[in-house]
Amino acid sequence: MALHRLLLHQQLLLLLIISAVRAESQSNSSCEKKCGNVEIHYPFGTSLNCSLDGSFLIDCKNMSGIPKPVLASSSNLEVLNISLDDGELLVSTPLTRRCFNNDSSQNIWSNFPISNRKNKFIAVGCGIIAYVDSSGTYAGGCISMCDSNSSVAKRPCSGKGCCETYIPQGVVRSDVVISSFYRMESYNSCVFAFVVKEEEFPPSLDLQNLHNKPTVPVVLNWKIANYKTCKDAKNQEGYACKADHSECHSINGTGYLCKCSSGFEGNAYIENNCTDIDECKRPNPCHQHQTCQNTHGGYNCTCREGYKPIYEENGKGDRTVPTGCLRIHGNQLIKTSIIALCISISLLILLLGGSWIYWGLKRRKHLKLKEKFFKQNGGLLLKQQVSNLESSMTTKIFTAEELKKATNNYDESRVLGQGGYGTVYKGVLSDNNVVAIKKSKIGDQSQIEQFINEVIVLTQINHRNVVKLFGCCLETEVPLLVYEFITNGTLCDHIHDKGRSFLLSWEKRLKIATETAEALAYLHSATSMPIIHRDVKTANILLDDNYTAKVADFGASRLVPHDQTQLTTLVQGTLGYLDPEYLQTSNLTEKSDVYSFGVVIAELLTSKKALSFDRPEIDRNLATSFVSAIKEDRLLQIVEVHIVNDGNIEQLKEVANLAKRCLRLRGDDRPSMKEVAAELERLKKMEKKPLKDTDVYANKTEYLLSATSKSFDIDVGNGGSTSTTAEYDSMNDQSLKLVDDGR
Repeated sequence: MALHRLLLHQQLLLLLIISAVRAESQSNSSCEKKCGNVEIHYPFGTSLNCSLDGSFLIDCKNMSGIPKPVLASSSNLEVLNISLDDGELLVSTPLTRRCFNNDSSQNIWSNFPISNRKNKFIAVGCGIIAYVDSSGTYAGGCISMCDSNSSVAKRPCSGKGCCETYIPQGVVRSDVVISSFYRMESYNSCVFAFVVKEEEFPPSLDLQNLHNKPTVPVVLNWKIANYKTCKDAKNQEGYACKADHSECHSINGTGYLCKCSSGFEGNAYIENNCTDIDECKRPNPCHQHQTCQNTHGGYNCTCREGYKPIYEENGKGDRTVPTGCLRIHGNQLIKTSIIALCISISLLILLLGGSWIYWGLKRRKHLKLKEKFFKQNGGLLLKQQVSNLESSMTTKIFTAEELKKATNNYDESRVLGQGGYGTVYKGVLSDNNVVAIKKSKIGDQSQIEQFINEVIVLTQINHRNVVKLFGCCLETEVPLLVYEFITNGTLCDHIHDKGRSFLLSWEKRLKIATETAEALAYLHSATSMPIIHRDVKTANILLDDNYTAKVADFGASRLVPHDQTQLTTLVQGTLGYLDPEYLQTSNLTEKSDVYSFGVVIAELLTSKKALSFDRPEIDRNLATSFVSAIKEDRLLQIVEVHIVNDGNIEQLKEVANLAKRCLRLRGDDRPSMKEVAAELERLKKMEKKPLKDTDVYANKTEYLLSATSKSFDIDVGNGGSTSTTAEYDSMNDQSLKLVDDGR
């Protein structure tokens, strides 16, 4: 153990000695400062003692009696220039050419990435594909086509005679490859491809010039890569920013560079090498009639004798740094001040007058635009209808400013939900009433009259289980509807959230189903003109704090004239709830809502989504799998476990069979919503009959394991059973092909 500690101390001492030697070598006169015409700046050096590490080592080679610096990590990259401030290394490399009798290639292999901002990849020739191969990975390329090799290629290259592209960020090692479409038939037939510093080539490229150009310059990006960021590197051994007044700059989380602070210059990687800049020795640092005084890291400008400083106000009445000097002449100074004051007052008057005219014109334009939208959205028609029905109408026409203020300028935090027919915001009116404000998405002007009629009808609806419409706003580009705000979210959220679903007992579920059915029956038969909702689903049934159901979202609803029983429309709805007969015929009837409500009952019984691609294919469509389960006496297999108790099994059976009747394929075979509501009300009042001395879960297990002769296929009120297996099998695939409308 003692020997191990001794060796460890020796290794640490050796590292400290090496670090000290390298730190000393930064300014050591024995380190070569130049190789040929290139200045060698630390952290680069011509030996390991003179460089930060091996990746910054430069080999000063003697080529034909001329010393040339070559990057030691690459045998063919001649260094042309080292930039400390930009972290750039300019190197020279041969270009890739393919000729009839002579080929060459461009290989850029180093520890530093190729600059994707300063370089371009260019290919010159006819019928070639050229690309950059980065360690077996394609890193960019292009295709060049033309009629003959004699044409002159001009930048920017468009693909005729030459092509060009950028290379991606982070390419460290690359090989340029050329593939030719044509056979090279003459000695001078050559094609070229190369990565090159973009500024190297003028707007015109001549093929003959490339024959005489053996190498091209390429810009590499270098950085200190010991740590990814300055935060990681500071206070750590090996931190490279050694000089006082130096700053560290992180490079995309891959390393950092060191630079002298503003007002200083030098090499920030060497101690005591960032020296103060004497700005006063540089041309024109101060204004005329000012004297420059250098300071540590900056300079000051003061007015000469006989002149006074001119200040600019900063908008707060405070004076800033003087912007110039004014000669002191008593009378002349007063005269100049008076003229300046008059000009300032005149400009101020012009500015105020222009602003007043501008805001006046802008307000007038805004009022005209609101008037245009009001007429466009049927405002005149609505006013006429309101005046005709003033005694019974409770609707209010809100202004755009009211609703904008109520929603905090439609802030995203106020969004309650989004769908195919609009976005719903939570709003607080000036009287502190909380409302839901819906931005509609009506774009067809032919629907405006129908939209107004729909608003008129909805404002006359007075049912405790239908969301109340307070009014609308027609001054905006699309109409805005204002509804009562329901506090407890949607039925969909409660059913499919495991935490909420457990709190939703069977009694609450049956109550919600009954209230929803009563609301739909009211819309179908008790309003002045029947209304088909057309998008009945759990997401459009809202719940208040007492779990009272509220039917909402009439964006897809349609009014049915008394002399019609059906409407032919474009098919709209939500996948999984859509009436298959409506889907096939486009004939919308009240029975379409009945089918969708049947799916809602199935969701209440099973807590399964109407359509889920996470389930096996045979169970993806809840309506189909639900009907099949009832026909095969498997109700207790699919019903939600926690809602079953020893007194409600018969009640569950009858509700399930009612849902089955609603899900019949033919609309004429389905009950009306009025019949459904009456049946649910009866079942809700059904007296619970507990099974004496019976464990309901044991009973359920026994039921699942044994085949029973008694079927759940009961047609309540019809006195018999009706098979629909063939019907649902035939529609199973069709119902899955419809694309959801996004709601």
